[in-house]
Amino acid sequence: MTTKLKNMPEENRPRERGMKYGPENLTTRELLAVLIRCGTKGQSALETADKLLKAAGDLNGVARMPMEAISGIRGLSMTKALELKSCFELSRRMMYEDVSRGDPIQDPEALEMWLRSRMGALHQEEFMVVFLDYAHHVIAAETLFIGTASASLVSSREIYQRALERRASFIMLAHNHPSGSLEPSEADLRLTRHVMEAGLTMDVPVLDHLIISDTGCLSMRREGYLEECMTKQYD
Repeated sequence: MTTKLKNMPEENRPRERGMKYGPENLTTRELLAVLIRCGTKGQSALETADKLLKAAGDLNGVARMPMEAISGIRGLSMTKALELKSCFELSRRMMYEDVSRGDPIQDPEALEMWLRSRMGALHQEEFMVVFLDYAHHVIAAETLFIGTASASLVSSREIYQRALERRASFIMLAHNHPSGSLEPSEADLRLTRHVMEAGLTMDVPVLDHLIISDTGCLSMRREGYLEECMTKQYD
C-alpha cells in the first residue's frame, strides 16, 4: 500500500530530513523526491523518484534522459522534467566555472570531468575546441563539428578562424567516442596531425586532444600520442 509523505513520520520525510541534516545527508532518491515535491494519486514523491531511477539506471542516466522521456513517467510533467534538467545544467555550468579558473594542462581533472558531463554519454560524435589564453586559462569551449571526426570533415581553417576571433594563444581538441573505447584510431591520429600542422603555421599550438566516453577520458598528450601522430607516416 502506498504511503503518502504527509502520513510518514516527520523525521522520515525527505524535505524535513534535508532541512534538519542538510541535503548532503539525503539519499539520491530523497534528493529527487525533494525536487519532485508532490506525488500523484496512489504514488508518493519517493516512489516517483524510484521509478525515475529505475527507468534511467542511475543518476547519470537521469541527467542524460530527454525531457520527453522524463515526462513519460507517471507523476512527472514536462514542467517537472524541465526543473530536473535545469538542476543538472546548473551543475555542468558550475563545473565549467571551475574549468575557466584553472590550468587544464597542469590540473586537467576539472576540464575532463566537465567534458565527460557534457559529451561523454552522447550517441553521436561531437568535436569540440577549447580556446586558451597565454596563461592556459580557458577563454571558451565550442562544439564546431558533429559527426564522425576525420581530417576530411574537420576544417582547420574554421578552427583557427575561431581561435583568432577569440584571440586564443593555444587550443585543445576534444571529441567523444560513443562506443565507449578510449583508444585513438588512426583517423584520430591523422586528424590531430592535420590540426597540429595548421597550428604551427598559425602560431596557435595544439596542447592536447582529449578522447571522451561515459567511462573516462584519454589525454593524447599524456599518453604520448601527440608525438606519435606527428612522426607516423600515413598512407
